Amino acid sequence: MQNLSTRCVIAGGGPAGIMLAYLLVRAGIEVVVLEKWPDFFRDFRGDTIHPSTMQNLHELGLLEKFLKLPHQKTRRMTLKIGEEDVTVADFEHVRTRCPYIAFIPQWDFLNFIAGEAKQYPSFNLLMHTEAMNLIEEGGRVVGVKAQGPDGPIDIRAELVIGADGRHSTLREKSGLTCVKSGVPIDVLWFRLSASGKDPEQSFGYVDEGKALVTLDRGDYWQCALIIAKGDFEHIKNDGLEKFRMMIARLAPSFSNAVRELTDWEKVKFLSVTIDHLTKWHKPGLLFIGDAAHAMSPMGGVGINLAVQDAVAAANILVPAFKKGTPAEADSAAVQRRRWFPTRMTQRLQVFMQDRFLQPYLHSAAHIRRAPWQLHLLARIPLLRAIPARIVGIGFRPEHVKIFENNM
Repeated sequence: MQNLSTRCVIAGGGPAGIMLAYLLVRAGIEVVVLEKWPDFFRDFRGDTIHPSTMQNLHELGLLEKFLKLPHQKTRRMTLKIGEEDVTVADFEHVRTRCPYIAFIPQWDFLNFIAGEAKQYPSFNLLMHTEAMNLIEEGGRVVGVKAQGPDGPIDIRAELVIGADGRHSTLREKSGLTCVKSGVPIDVLWFRLSASGKDPEQSFGYVDEGKALVTLDRGDYWQCALIIAKGDFEHIKNDGLEKFRMMIARLAPSFSNAVRELTDWEKVKFLSVTIDHLTKWHKPGLLFIGDAAHAMSPMGGVGINLAVQDAVAAANILVPAFKKGTPAEADSAAVQRRRWFPTRMTQRLQVFMQDRFLQPYLHSAAHIRRAPWQLHLLARIPLLRAIPARIVGIGFRPEHVKIFENNM
């Protein structure tokens, strides 16, 4: 049994955990991050870096360096609904440092932030180490029990941050109440090679009871087929050839590339959930990111919300750490700050799924005309700034407070 102590232990090395760790160590606060996998290489996870996140990187003086990493840019979100192409969001109208969404593998983003954090001696990243349980004493969380490559580890900390994702182990152990919203969709992830016939921007295709989202990753496309919840087994039973034909009908430019889907191992299933903790904290413990509020992949806003949680948490927790041990009131302040944008985003996702997406997924008919609301966006271009701001910036953008490292 190893025994460690630190000021803050963060369970989970995703966008929320790594970004919060970086912001804390910049201010001189000792942090231990636990990441259960041996590396950050996980394909088919969100790869969108939104304007608000790039604004935060600019505030940290990291944006220019970050943008040197290979990435693609999308300045507009366009849907092909049946026979019509409709631009639903135009990021050119968003007043921010980078008026576009950058597509970059999430492992590159995480490695970048972790690399910057490693420049500070107070940063400790334990890979292949999973938080298994909470250590509680006198009604307060005082650390975590973890399992590392060399055996069990007890890590004592003034504050435990649960950032271990939508299937959070610490959330389950905490006893806090999680509320789930009904979600009518699931997602199938796969990749297809790029060719000269591909669209210049990332597209969404909706027709014949299916919706396909294609994300530009340079030499290949990361694809997400949105299906009605529970339909995956029926799709598998119909066979891989029929699945390939379905993709080719939706997006004819991929008619040749679909041959790369030679077995179901190349198709990853994601059961979509939207949930939230009613209370994100208890004494000595705070949840952020997907561990506090799992999002639908609609709009790709999960990473954006996670990073914004991290920035808000750092802005509140750094002064608390500098004064002493953060109190539960400080964690409650983080939840109050992030509650409105989180719940508004989730409610909007549920509304869009129920009112617009679900009717299409339950009708196999060919679509000849897009809904009138989307035609309104086409006729009045300035209206495209509204969905662009919601997706790219969010309901309450956070800005980095720079604290002097005097600890």
